[in-house]
Amino acid sequence: MATGNERFAEEKDFNEVRNIQKRIITAYEQDFSKHAPNEIVPKIRMVWNSIPSQLAKENKKFVYGFVREGGRAKEFETAIMWLSDCGLIHKVSRVNAAGISLKAYEDLKAFKLFLVTEQYVCQQLKTNKNLGVYYYMNDRSSCEIDFVIDTGEKIVPVEVKAEVNLQAKSLKSYREKFKPELSVRTSMSDYKQEDWLVNLPLYAVEGIKCLGGKESD
Repeated sequence: MATGNERFAEEKDFNEVRNIQKRIITAYEQDFSKHAPNEIVPKIRMVWNSIPSQLAKENKKFVYGFVREGGRAKEFETAIMWLSDCGLIHKVSRVNAAGISLKAYEDLKAFKLFLVTEQYVCQQLKTNKNLGVYYYMNDRSSCEIDFVIDTGEKIVPVEVKAEVNLQAKSLKSYREKFKPELSVRTSMSDYKQEDWLVNLPLYAVEGIKCLGGKESD
């Protein structure tokens, strides 16, 4: 089967690309019942279907109650683990500090599951095994950074913009508190380097590993 990129290159038809994407998603969902234990398949579907609406919230932290009213971690943690182990979702934990190593500040109870624009960025970051990938939120929930990367040498905050709105209030607040050597914003805009901020186009987000000071193996 041709990929969406290949089909668009041949026919320049966004509708056909969308059809291919829908078939891929359907194939994923069919695999739930083929490969997952029968007793957790309904919960896998519930988690899977809830992710888009969870990411549409202003605070994108995963909330079990959005999967099912009154939902609790013990009901859905196995389903989340199955989806994560299969590579269908990426689980990114929260940190509320910016020291090396970031794993020491990991909050295992607060996390996001990614599937949309941020998912694309997350996938690019996850391809480099040398990078620890988290997200940041302060104690008052007034400052949130989409990704905070631990390269082993430095901590790099990364803000994701789906369009061209380049306001970066949270990134500025984070910088004032932790004074990172490098801050990155990735968006639909062209590459631009300011005094304290590098804007990377979304298509070049993999270049963060070079800016961060570590190449992949």
